Amino acid sequence: MISFTEGQKQVDIFPAVGSDRPVLYLHTFGQEGREVWNQLKASGCPDFTLAAVSGLDWNHDMVPWDAPALSDTDAPFTGSADAWLRLLTDRILPQAEAAVPGTPAWRGIAGYSLAGLFALYAAWNTDAFSRAASISGSLWFPGFREYLLSRPPAPALSCLFLSLGDRECRTRNPYLKHVQQHTEDIAAFCRQQGIDTVFRLNPGGHFKNSTARTAAGIRYLLEPSPAADAYP
Repeated sequence: MISFTEGQKQVDIFPAVGSDRPVLYLHTFGQEGREVWNQLKASGCPDFTLAAVSGLDWNHDMVPWDAPALSDTDAPFTGSADAWLRLLTDRILPQAEAAVPGTPAWRGIAGYSLAGLFALYAAWNTDAFSRAASISGSLWFPGFREYLLSRPPAPALSCLFLSLGDRECRTRNPYLKHVQQHTEDIAAFCRQQGIDTVFRLNPGGHFKNSTARTAAGIRYLLEPSPAADAYP
């Protein structure tokens, strides 16, 4: 593993064996990058480099605009996704890719929960990533569905993986209860745009099998096929 920091952010690089392999950027809440990497390598997935980014201000870096807190005990959202996307593409991508041999065959971006929201925001706002995975993505976020459906993704986007727990919409929360409908609407829109898009509904709520679900999303980007069903 190769690591470096950029400000308060840490980037852990799990390099490919060969050169000119895909590079996939995974935003993580903690240090789940190694767990996801180990699951993927144990599954015999194609050779690739994983760059796991941590140290994020979750309610700030991952969201595109301000929004109220989900409850009285939660912090409000203060959108700074544009600033983080610039830092990611201008500073972190060049440093990460200088540490691995060759030129990336393609770049992907993935994330769970709010990081899944950011993965889609990035796929609509930069050509840096040609594949994206939003796993249990926070696509309930106020105004986000409408934002995506009002404009096409960036031209580079060719492959999209979306997944959700089948109990995530079973809530009285006025925002969260719409997450499955929003996710399905976004999937349908992307298919209409000619993007290879899959939507998987997993058993359980938002926090069940998060590492395995993340590995499934990344596996699909690496090898779009029913092999993604190998994960719960």
